Amino acid sequence: MEIRWLEDFIALARTRHFSRAADEQNVTQPTFSRRIKLLEEEMGVTLINRQTLPLSLTPAGDEFLLLCEQVTDRVRLTRDRVREISAGQKRRIMVAAPQSLLGQFLPEWLATTGWQERVQPYLRATGWVASDYFQALQHGECDLAICYWPIGRCDLDIDTSSCTYRVIGHERLIPVTGVDEHSAPRALLPGSRQQPLPWLAYPQRGLLGSAVTAHLARLPQSSYLNAQSENLYAAGIKELVLLGYGMSWLPERNVEAELRQGSLVRAGDSRWDVPMELRLYRHQGQHHAELDSFWSELTPLRTY
Repeated sequence: MEIRWLEDFIALARTRHFSRAADEQNVTQPTFSRRIKLLEEEMGVTLINRQTLPLSLTPAGDEFLLLCEQVTDRVRLTRDRVREISAGQKRRIMVAAPQSLLGQFLPEWLATTGWQERVQPYLRATGWVASDYFQALQHGECDLAICYWPIGRCDLDIDTSSCTYRVIGHERLIPVTGVDEHSAPRALLPGSRQQPLPWLAYPQRGLLGSAVTAHLARLPQSSYLNAQSENLYAAGIKELVLLGYGMSWLPERNVEAELRQGSLVRAGDSRWDVPMELRLYRHQGQHHAELDSFWSELTPLRTY
């Protein structure tokens, strides 16, 4: 199977039109259609539903699209790295991190290491859940991954046995809420059975969601929450909290400015805070000179 066939399929899935996809791929429509047909024959399944306008993907096509994107991303990453080596350049280190750490934490931390010019954020990772980071490390899609990690016990089924980590920082998830017209909190923990608090939650399969749930279960006092939605992104949840749709737990770094300005306030005291480590992971089976050098230089650094 040729890599261009996968790129063809991605283009068709994006445009939902054979002619436009063929134009993007700089081939004639008959040639493009033939390549898609060969791809389906190679896979042994129908990937495109040709009876709809615009075209749609079959369930198998939806699943195959995810694989195509992963494979082509890895090919592109490998191509870039090989070109760097051929040009005599030092290989860049790709680090995956949640979106909430890209602005408030990552640049400042990299500046303390002196490697900011040689470590590059892997932006595709900003939409990942926790297990995705460790799969990417195993497959060599990225070199390092920064994860929030609960300090207390958290029931999340993630196998990290093939990875090693260093603690590079700490964070707290703190309960916050918007304010009403009198600058009073819109929601205050613990809520009540009669009036549960509107809660903007993280997915349970993610680290932040599992950490909050586990922390609440350990507290002697019950909380009364009514989940309004689930969102992977702390930034998205913060926007909804600011709009007055509910309360949530957000990384303290991400709400410092709003707390100072008074647009957000605490929805509970420090007992409701969820302590987290910031862990930097690498896969024990993945090695290259730049990565090994960077990792060795982290050893004597003080953990925060």
